[in-house]
Amino acid sequence: MITIAEKINATIPSVKLVIESRDAEKLIALARSQAEAGADYLDVNIGTGSGSAQDEVDNMAWAVTTIQSEVDTALCIDSADPKVLEAGLRARGDRPALINSTKASEKYLSAVVPLAAEYKKPLVGLAMGAAGIPKTVEERVEACLKIVEACNRAGVATSQLFFDPLVLPVATDVTQGKVTLETISAIKKAIPEAKTVMAVSNVSFGLPKRKIFNTAFLHMAIMAGLDAAILSVLDQALIGAAKTAEAVLGRDRHCRKYSRFWRDK
Repeated sequence: MITIAEKINATIPSVKLVIESRDAEKLIALARSQAEAGADYLDVNIGTGSGSAQDEVDNMAWAVTTIQSEVDTALCIDSADPKVLEAGLRARGDRPALINSTKASEKYLSAVVPLAAEYKKPLVGLAMGAAGIPKTVEERVEACLKIVEACNRAGVATSQLFFDPLVLPVATDVTQGKVTLETISAIKKAIPEAKTVMAVSNVSFGLPKRKIFNTAFLHMAIMAGLDAAILSVLDQALIGAAKTAEAVLGRDRHCRKYSRFWRDK
């Protein structure tokens, strides 16, 4: 499973301070700790919720430049603002990166898909359109298919797409875990060339013993066809759960990755 480390996110108060103060030392330390834990990508989300739109553009360029000066791990450039995405991609140059993300609305498709084509980077597509997150599995898959069509017109291969089925907290709607799992399976069936990705911890928001809940959900999601996850790579038990699920499903030849993970730990 592809792991996308979640900790460089300015919605976390301590990270917000790092971004606002341009504390390069702390940013690099956070990036390095996740890289050394084995992350395939480091998510970089610098949206602090304060300052101007130009501040976000400048902060993304600074964060990407700062991280890559010391850490070689691929980056996931994460923003809802296409201009911020472009700033991160421009700073990243020809180094490996994942664009996170576009919705299935013309506003986003016309602004973000061309970035994936121009910079030749894989793209995360959210299973939603302009009206918000659909309630049904079928509507979410329809949104993904609309993204595929826009990407194909722009010359972005379907194999370069990661689809996010979207995870809502089950504490507010107990059906959402099942909807997400069914959406993963449906996407894999409808668009087999594409990958799936989700933010694991969203499902347990508002509940006690979140790590236990997240682990159970991750096992089920991998069974449903999850290819990549945004999660804490510093959580040894959660990463171990992913290794276990892949071994059980026969995706780990001779259980070598599972054995190596626990031996190294």
